[in-house]
Parts: sequence; C-alpha cells; structure tokens
Amino acid sequence: MNWGGPGFVLAIIAMAMIAGVVKAAIRAKHGIAKDDELARHGNPDAERQAWLMAQQNEQLQGKILRLEERIAVLERIATDPATRTAREIDALR
Repeated sequence: MNWGGPGFVLAIIAMAMIAGVVKAAIRAKHGIAKDDELARHGNPDAERQAWLMAQQNEQLQGKILRLEERIAVLERIATDPATRTAREIDALR
C-alpha cells in the first residue's frame, strides 16, 4: 500500500467531508445553530440562560445568608454556658 499516493490523500479528504456532513446532520436534527450563525446573530438561548443563572445566583446568595445566620445562632448556643441558654429558653415559655 502506498501511503503517500494520491489515493490516500483523497481518502483523507473524503473522510473529512463525510464527517462534516454527519456533524451538520446531527446539529440540524437537534436544532443547534451553525457556529458562524451564532457569531453573526448572537444566541438568544445563551442570553436567556445567563439571565436564569443570574436569578438562581441571587436565590442561592439569599439562602447562603440565611444559613450563615442560622450557623451563627447554633455557634452561640454551643459556646454559651448552659445556665444562660436555660434562662433564655425559660424566658421564651
């Protein structure tokens, strides 16, 4: 087999073209835009995803703040003397 001959080069080119066609067919089947279309027109899905992630980030930050407050209370309870904690519990009743 002649690895440097024109048949080998043509086979490599054919495989690359077939791979491109298969990739385009898969992207079309799943509704994924071509890379050059995304560069020209932007990606509205990506913008929406970024907005949703920002909203989720705000929610998670709120949860973290509440958890930090609860941890501070638990640390205070764990480090306070037992008599003080008992007085505060009695005062709540």
